[in-house]
Amino acid sequence: MNHGTSPVAAVTGSSGLVGAAVAAALGAAGWRVRGADRVAGRWTGVVGDLRDRRVRTALLDGSTVLIYAAALHAPHVGRVGDEEFRAVNVGATETLLHDADRAGVRRIVYISSTSVYGHAMVPTDRTVWVDEALRPRPRDIYDETKLAAEQLVAACPIASVTLRIARCFPEPPPVLATHLLHRAVGLSDVAAAVTRVAGDPVTGVFTIAGPYPFTRADCPALFTDAAAVIAERLPEVAAAFRRRGWRLPETIDRVYDSSAATAAFGYRPRYGVQRITGPPWSGRPPDTRTGWCRRSS
Repeated sequence: MNHGTSPVAAVTGSSGLVGAAVAAALGAAGWRVRGADRVAGRWTGVVGDLRDRRVRTALLDGSTVLIYAAALHAPHVGRVGDEEFRAVNVGATETLLHDADRAGVRRIVYISSTSVYGHAMVPTDRTVWVDEALRPRPRDIYDETKLAAEQLVAACPIASVTLRIARCFPEPPPVLATHLLHRAVGLSDVAAAVTRVAGDPVTGVFTIAGPYPFTRADCPALFTDAAAVIAERLPEVAAAFRRRGWRLPETIDRVYDSSAATAAFGYRPRYGVQRITGPPWSGRPPDTRTGWCRRSS
């Protein structure tokens, strides 16, 4: 493809793990990528704060699609004041959307988090099945501001899609393996999902998670005896846990469901628990630089 005539994808947060991975995937798919971040990076051509009008102008001028990955995240809760969360995650979003409309941007992809479901993911008598029908119940300032930003994106006159990304930050292998059963997603799958929707007319809100072996009918059993369900559905994974001396979870609180994204735009996650448990473990942790992104949910 002639990159001189390729459409331009403006990516915020392009020096972060998520933004950089998304930018790389878009570049490989033929987009011209223009990244903006407060710190320099491989894909960041505009260095500065999005609250600066000059930064927004440099990012948006001539861009076709805006990929919005920049935000204060869950690890910042308690370290950054609530007003700063609102200024960055909500105020800057509102201003950037306004400027994107004026600049003629034709599409917005907002990268949100499954964390917005908040208290709704707390189980009572069964594992919670988390899909787009579950009503978010924010539990902290991060959840509140991400949900508020989602609402701004939905109300914007530009066609948009919001992707609620599952948990994906580096953790010890036993923890990663457990989370890959029901609540984690690989960075490569995140990047693939964003690349798909960047050029697709689909709109709405979608949960983006990993490939899990469970169904909604499993929720009662997953809450009372998750280990037995895992052993039945994934005997090779259960055996790998035993071989490594890792404990299977006795209960699972939630399972994320990406089937709406699969139906709407062909999202098919590939980074599953077998990426951790597949061959006998060598004693070295998996490479977390390419498989995982720093986001808590």
